[in-house]
Amino acid sequence: MSEAIAITSEADSRYASALLQLAEETKTLKSVEKDLKTLKGLFAKSTDLNDMATSPVLADADKTKALLALATKAKLGKLTQNFIGTVADNGRAGELPSMITAFEQELAERRGTENALVTSAKKLSAAQIKSISANLKKSLGHAVSLESAIDPDLLGGFAVKVGSKYYDATLKTKLEGLKLALKEA
Repeated sequence: MSEAIAITSEADSRYASALLQLAEETKTLKSVEKDLKTLKGLFAKSTDLNDMATSPVLADADKTKALLALATKAKLGKLTQNFIGTVADNGRAGELPSMITAFEQELAERRGTENALVTSAKKLSAAQIKSISANLKKSLGHAVSLESAIDPDLLGGFAVKVGSKYYDATLKTKLEGLKLALKEA
C-alpha cells in the first residue's frame, strides 16, 4: 500500500484538540473539516510541500509565509489559516499532516465512527463505496468514514485499513499467494 502510516504524537493530539474545540465554539466545524481535507490532499500530492514544511534549513517565519500563502490560494477559512500560522510559528510545520490525522481521529471518535482508507486499483463507484461502508459497519458494529486512494500496482480488487486492521482483497496479493503456492508444489 502506498500510503504511509501516520503516527501522531501527544503534541499533535493537543493541537488537534484545540482546533476541534475552537471550531465547535465558533460553529465552523464543517468548514474547518473541509479545509483540513483540502490541506491533507495538498500534502499528499506534493513532496515539495512536505520537504518545505520539514526543512531544517528554512526559518519558521518563511515556512509560515509560504503555508499562509498556500492557504489563501486554496481559500481556506480564517480559523484554519490561524491554526496553520500558529503551528508554523511554533516550529511544527512538518507535523501538520499528523495533526490533521489526529483531528480526523478525534472528530471520528466524537461522532462514534472510525476512519478507514480504501485503496483500489481504479476509482471505485459510489455504489461500491457504499457497499464497502455498509459491510464494514456490519462487521465492526459502528459507522465508518471512508477515504479512498488509488494504487494501480494492486491490479484489481481493494484493500481496507481501519485503525490497525488491514483487509486485503487485491488481485496483486492473490497472485503473489498463488505464485508462492506454485513454488512450494
